[in-house]
Amino acid sequence: MSLSSIKVAIQGVPGANHDIAARAFFSDRKVELVPCMTFHELFETIKGVNDTVGLVAIENTLVGSLLGNYTLIKDFGLKVMGEHKLRIKHQLMTLPGQSIYDVTEVHSHPMALAQCEAYFKQYPHIRLIESEDTALSAKKIFESQTKGVAAIASTLASKLYGLEIIAKDIETNKHNFTRFLVVGKDEQASAIVNSSKINKSSLVLSLPHEEGSLSKILTILTFYKINLTKIQSLPIVGKEWEYLFYIDVMFDDYTRYRQSLDAIIPLCRDLRDLGEYAAADVLYETNGGDEAKRV
Repeated sequence: MSLSSIKVAIQGVPGANHDIAARAFFSDRKVELVPCMTFHELFETIKGVNDTVGLVAIENTLVGSLLGNYTLIKDFGLKVMGEHKLRIKHQLMTLPGQSIYDVTEVHSHPMALAQCEAYFKQYPHIRLIESEDTALSAKKIFESQTKGVAAIASTLASKLYGLEIIAKDIETNKHNFTRFLVVGKDEQASAIVNSSKINKSSLVLSLPHEEGSLSKILTILTFYKINLTKIQSLPIVGKEWEYLFYIDVMFDDYTRYRQSLDAIIPLCRDLRDLGEYAAADVLYETNGGDEAKRV
C-alpha cells in the first residue's frame, strides 16, 4: 500500500457522503475510490483485493446504528483501523436554469428523503421518490438530462455532475452526523493506524446466559478506568435469547486497557478485538465541495 495514495472502497458513487468522509480521513493521500452499490459488495471487495481498504457508515445521530455493518465486520474478519465523523448536509439540485416550481419529482436515498421531509411540506406538488444513493440520483439526472427532476445530494455531487443547487441545507435537523469506520485486513493496519495515538478500540463478545454476566464486565472496565462509549447488542442466530455485544471503549493508558481485557476474558464465552485506533476528536462538515473543515 502506497504512503502517498490509497484505494478506498465506498458504498455509493463519487460525490456520496462516503466519498467526502474518505477524502477527509485520508487527506494526506491521493484517494482512488472503488465505488460499490451495497455494503456487502464493499466487504467482498476489501477481502478480495489486496491493496484496498474500506470506509463504511456505522452510526448516525438521527437514526442510530447500521446494524448490518457490525455483522459484516465480524463475519469478514476485518479490522477497524480508524473512524471519522461527518456533518451531513443535504442540498436540492437540478439541471441548470430551473426553480423549485419546475420540480415535480425529487429522488434520493430513503434516509435523505426522511431527513428533508419537513422542507417539502410547503411544496405539495412534489413527489418524493426513493433511490439507491444520494449521489447516484444526481448522476442519473446528469446522464439523462431530465428536467423537472431534482436530487438531494452533497455539494460535491452537484459539482461532479454539473447540477445547480436550488435550495441549500434543507435537512430538518442540523445536528446530523454520521460516524464512519475505516476497515481492512490485518496486514494493512501498519499503514493506516498511528500506534502512538491509539486510544480507542472496538470489541465483540458473547457472555454466558446467566444473571449478572454483563454487569460483571462493565464493573471490571470501570475499575480499570476504561470509558465505554458505545454498546450494541445483536441476537446470535440459532441461539434463542443469546446476544453478541459490540462495544467501543476509550482509554488513556494502553497498558491498563490490555489488563482490562485479560481480566474480562475468563468471564466471556468469546471475545474478539475488532481493532485498535485513534478516536475521531473533531467533526467535519463539507465546505462547498470536496474540502472539509473543522467545526
